[in-house]
Amino acid sequence: MLDEIKKACDVMQQGGVILYPTDTVWGIGCDATNAEAVKKVYEIKKRVDNKALLVLTDNPVKIDFYVDSVPEIAWDLIEVSDKPLTIIYSKAKNLAENLIGEDGSIGIRITNEEFSKKLCQRFKKAIVSTSANISGEPTPLNFKEISQAIKDSVDYIVDYRQKDESKPNPSSIIKVGEGGLIQVIRE
Repeated sequence: MLDEIKKACDVMQQGGVILYPTDTVWGIGCDATNAEAVKKVYEIKKRVDNKALLVLTDNPVKIDFYVDSVPEIAWDLIEVSDKPLTIIYSKAKNLAENLIGEDGSIGIRITNEEFSKKLCQRFKKAIVSTSANISGEPTPLNFKEISQAIKDSVDYIVDYRQKDESKPNPSSIIKVGEGGLIQVIRE
């Protein structure tokens, strides 16, 4: 696993795009601070770039680096969540401009899954995480379901958990607005 993490980090440091297992479904990922790499992800997904992508990080303390102000309720949600949770925050910063929503927001998920957590730790920056499918097509729930077109379009495919045929759920998504206003986007 550590060799795969090193290879994936090397590819992302050079602006490449990876296909990797996460705490939910397999993801297409790249350096979340590299606008050219983010552009490649949008092209692979055939997705308009005004529809923001989310990022993964390994530790809640890193959220402050990517968001201007973290509402207190967000810390509570992270602490009590027993399944993967993506929180959309206002006023994103220190990320590629084309990754941030038109309203200045960014979705961030703290991963606790072994591979993606160690990947984030080693990479030391947020990593884009978007489902491994063309926009509008069904989300593949494991590696076997990922289309050959997606596999052919990335720069590196992580050789870890490819035989795992479990069917995890996507994360819950909650938007936390000014004053702690909460909006559930996906349960």
